[in-house]
Amino acid sequence: GSFSSPESNLPSVQKEQTKAETLPDLNAKILDEDWDDIPPSSALEVISEEEAVQIIAEPLLPIQSSTLRDYVDHSETLEKLVHLGVDLSRVEKRQKAGQLLLTLDFEKDVKKILLFLKDVGVEDNQLGPFLTKNPYILAEDLEALETRVAYLKSKKFGKSEIAQMVSRAPYLLLFSVERLDNRLGFFKNELGLSVKKTKDLVIRLPRLLTGKLEPVKENLQVCQIELGFQRNEIQQIVYKTPKILTANKKRLRQTFDYLHNIMGIPHHMLTRFPQVFNSKLLRIRERHMFLAFLGRAQYDPGQPSYISLDQLVSLPDEVFCTEIAKASMQDFENFLKTL
Repeated sequence: GSFSSPESNLPSVQKEQTKAETLPDLNAKILDEDWDDIPPSSALEVISEEEAVQIIAEPLLPIQSSTLRDYVDHSETLEKLVHLGVDLSRVEKRQKAGQLLLTLDFEKDVKKILLFLKDVGVEDNQLGPFLTKNPYILAEDLEALETRVAYLKSKKFGKSEIAQMVSRAPYLLLFSVERLDNRLGFFKNELGLSVKKTKDLVIRLPRLLTGKLEPVKENLQVCQIELGFQRNEIQQIVYKTPKILTANKKRLRQTFDYLHNIMGIPHHMLTRFPQVFNSKLLRIRERHMFLAFLGRAQYDPGQPSYISLDQLVSLPDEVFCTEIAKASMQDFENFLKTL
């Protein structure tokens, strides 16, 4: 099985027709964003005449307002969304999301999406936070959403895996089958992973399917060209620690420089313990310097007093001091004051 030609898996599904096509100004912009970091826009922007007509139908609505809160008493949809736990103050900072909610009818538009999300496996207490992050799903065509879930099922993602991915990457279902398929294909081919390992990778970090690809490509290049890892090492590093694909490049370089050039850790050891790249450099430096001061900085597994990188970074301070440094917390704190 490989990630290709989604149509062959779903013969009965016609080409998706989503409301995204009828809301081009809204969704063209939205789908272009990097979903982890959407810049806030002005609270409620100017809206089209037909949207305005729908709003003005309610005579008591404030004529103009900079906050959705002013509309809650006059809008059943907003009132029910607030009860669900949607944070309107955050929604209104998103591009055109405020006016989108004002045009929706709870019974006609919102309810079916809520039932769909529950069916996919989003927990009741997560519906509010989910819609706070992705209110745009309320404007999507239900059939298109079901098609995307059917595609994931056709790729042998289990029900609980799909639930986990959708909950952790709320924008996942805004993307077409073609885009999801291309993404899976990209990670499979670029990293040389098996289908099973590719699936495992995106289950653990589903925003790989929704974020921009440029930073990922750049990080892969940094690992290969600047840090000097072999392709098979990069494959292992990414599979163990997917976050490396979206890590800050400057931090990645600095951490590698310290581990490799100051502490003398060879590439093959870093490949074995890539979690170390998720740690704060300050923590690595403080602990390494303390161990060096005590004459215990030994990272060669062939030596009797060997300390693994995992032990170096993942243990709480107390445990690190007593078990690894064989010193007291007071010794460590006193040492840090001398730095």
